[in-house]
Amino acid sequence: MSGPQTSPSQSPLSEFPNIATDLLEDLEASPTPYHAVERAASLLKKGGFEVVDHRGALSSEPGRYYLIVGGAMVAWVQGDSDQAQAAYTVVGAHTDSPNLRVRAHADVVSGGWDQIGVETYGGLLLNSWLDRDLALAGRVSVLVDDTSQQILVRDHSPILRIPQLAIHLDREVRDKGLKLNAQTQMNPLWATHSPDDNSNDPSAFVSYLADLADVATDQILSWDLMAYDTQSPALVGRDLDMIASARIDNLFSTFCGVHALLAVADTVGSSTPVLALYDHEEVGSETSTGAAGAFLGAILERISVAKGLDRAEHLVALANSFVVSADGAHATNPNYVDKHEPNHHIAMNAGVVIKRNANQRYATDATSEAHFRAICSRLAIPVQTYIHRNDLPCGSTIGPITSGELAVSTVDIGAPQLAMHSIRELAGTEDARFLSQALQAVWSA
Repeated sequence: MSGPQTSPSQSPLSEFPNIATDLLEDLEASPTPYHAVERAASLLKKGGFEVVDHRGALSSEPGRYYLIVGGAMVAWVQGDSDQAQAAYTVVGAHTDSPNLRVRAHADVVSGGWDQIGVETYGGLLLNSWLDRDLALAGRVSVLVDDTSQQILVRDHSPILRIPQLAIHLDREVRDKGLKLNAQTQMNPLWATHSPDDNSNDPSAFVSYLADLADVATDQILSWDLMAYDTQSPALVGRDLDMIASARIDNLFSTFCGVHALLAVADTVGSSTPVLALYDHEEVGSETSTGAAGAFLGAILERISVAKGLDRAEHLVALANSFVVSADGAHATNPNYVDKHEPNHHIAMNAGVVIKRNANQRYATDATSEAHFRAICSRLAIPVQTYIHRNDLPCGSTIGPITSGELAVSTVDIGAPQLAMHSIRELAGTEDARFLSQALQAVWSA
């Protein structure tokens, strides 16, 4: 006689009862990729993970490890050396989001205002940055004893604002829509400047930054600083079943991955679980910490070497491996239903989304989809399928890039969201649980 059927409430997976509220804290703590990996590291440390220096040899001992390079991280659980572990199961996500980044010569004076010169990073929706209370965060390189050191900084104060032009001065905006020039109309203001003062002090921003970093101005060498919205993440909606926040794309996947890895850390099987958090996905991934570089491939090979595998054995391990690319998926927007493929409706709080594209903008194929679906089916995790319209260009992810770099079977998935690339995006609270459980299930398979 067969045993009782496993229902979602009886699933052997962790229930993640507080995953939505946990994500609020994770998102709040992560205004930049550098803060995101710092937050991930703090969670992993609490779960018994040990940081290793990416410039040194990796340990051959069983354990839980992670390494950080800039705004990227790789974490893994290494089993006993006598286990074959002839494969890797990789969950990949990215830590960066479209935003405004401070120029090298930051001080700008115009029309009686002190402004900060910025560059646009990634495909951000410019209009969503208007009339927001903005702050600055990132990393600063400082000179200490003739060597450069990195300092993470974050100003919680709303010191920046980009005011929209009043409708009285732009009467056509209602009929023709808002069109913004990224070069001339997106520099935030941060102080008044006397019209009679024609000077432009090029050290004003450096002085501010030195105070923020608690160093002398002549110690400042360079910076990677970005603006962020000071409005905190929140549960919203009539039933509080949605998460509104900046950087849901793609810190939602990032932290679901971290929580899932912590949940499976005690149950390592024949496959080594790996979490790869890349930087620079929003600008093409062709960097030292992006998916299009050697970042992950080199680390996986070093893990294999530490486990005693030779080059041929490592390549066999890759051939038997599986990659899950976790990134945001487009939920159907009720005000723009005609922008979606009509036979592939995507609902929030209705399950993980598998993303397919015939032109390989997503890496999913029939084999990788079937493998992922079978895992979710066994544990009653709901799954949806996204297909992009033929008459609209399709975005992409780290999936095709990682698959091409490693020659590993890959599935592209994600949680449904709205307002992707806005300064404030929207996702479902239940989808946080579904995605976390799906990633745990893949690592446990």
